[in-house]
Amino acid sequence: MAAPRIPPIQCLLTFEALARLRSVTQAADELCVTPSAVSHRIRQLEEQLGVKLFGRADFSLTTEGSEYLAQVREGLAALQRFPSRNATPGRRKLRLAVTPTFARSILMPRLKHFAEAYPEIDLTLQVSIPLLDVVAEDADLTIRYGTGRYQDVEFTCILKDEVTPLASPAFARAHGPFERPEDLEGLPLLRSPLEPWRTWFAAHGLDWPEPTDGSQFNDIGLMCDGAAAGMGVALVRLKLGAPWLENGTLVRLYPRTVPSPHAHYLYWRAGAMERWECATFAAWLKQAVG
Repeated sequence: MAAPRIPPIQCLLTFEALARLRSVTQAADELCVTPSAVSHRIRQLEEQLGVKLFGRADFSLTTEGSEYLAQVREGLAALQRFPSRNATPGRRKLRLAVTPTFARSILMPRLKHFAEAYPEIDLTLQVSIPLLDVVAEDADLTIRYGTGRYQDVEFTCILKDEVTPLASPAFARAHGPFERPEDLEGLPLLRSPLEPWRTWFAAHGLDWPEPTDGSQFNDIGLMCDGAAAGMGVALVRLKLGAPWLENGTLVRLYPRTVPSPHAHYLYWRAGAMERWECATFAAWLKQAVG
């Protein structure tokens, strides 16, 4: 007689999440999958087991579901405790590639909370600069700013932002007041391929071409430092520019902001989210920056 087939691990993880959260949407967010994927996995698990796990629309468990949940949690806990060959028992290794300014402005101020909540995860941070082809090939998860059109990987949007011109207080006093968008004409506009000025120009009805002269930066943090040093006006995402705005080295020139056409995405290779540490960090990050 053939031994019973063990359900796929993703089905077991989905069952545990849905039983705990009692919401398809929340379970999908935690697991970084679509709600339809959650429903499909639960149907697949119930069909394989031959029992109904959830009884009503509020996702309350049936008697069989409650009994099976206890077994699933026990099994998942045992898997989490099992050490890898090179790891300290009970610890997990997670390699994260992240762009410099996102790490500096968004991730680092929050990372202590992750370490406190999940002390069993050893996180390795690696710098990634896609524009210069500086990428971490061995990263488990990657944070990148762009269009969200990435080939051969799975991804989720974690942060959208708005842009606005920033300058040092001394520069603003010397060249202001800034009452109309046209007041930027003739001033040094700091450039970055990560944040083209045409986004802001178009939103304000200006048919100005993209600046081709002046200082250029391939990192937003360096551009903020340049603007803080009085080199000119920088077009900066507000969330990334928060440290400079908070310490007063940069100030806003205009009250209006413009949505950036791009966003920050977390992406990973297929199968990565079946690892508990990857799914845990992805869920934490979306909640922390959301």
